[in-house]
Amino acid sequence: MDDHGDGFGRWGVETSHAAVQRSEEEWTVIAGYIRHAANKVGPDLPLCLPGEPQECGRTAQQHVLAWAAHLKAVAHHLIEQSAPSEARAAHVAGPLYQQRLAQLRALDGSERIQQ
Repeated sequence: MDDHGDGFGRWGVETSHAAVQRSEEEWTVIAGYIRHAANKVGPDLPLCLPGEPQECGRTAQQHVLAWAAHLKAVAHHLIEQSAPSEARAAHVAGPLYQQRLAQLRALDGSERIQQ
């Protein structure tokens, strides 16, 4: 996967700090986890984080975003391939996905309050 989200424009020009603030080392750990999960369901993602054989020069945060998008696409493709009907696939990829996303967002909100 050569596309690391570069099609959106130059990286690092956004002025909002809405994203969770993490160190480069923390982003690298998360990127590695996401890459590992995505590689388990295929196709393999390159070893291009800082210090790796195919280092690409992008930040670990950019890898988290690009590889998470890749993992989301692979998951959606698995849903389409695995569902016994188009209606079931639509339900799982639509309402069930939205329900799970809402639960995760609610967890994030409660964790932020506790910090």
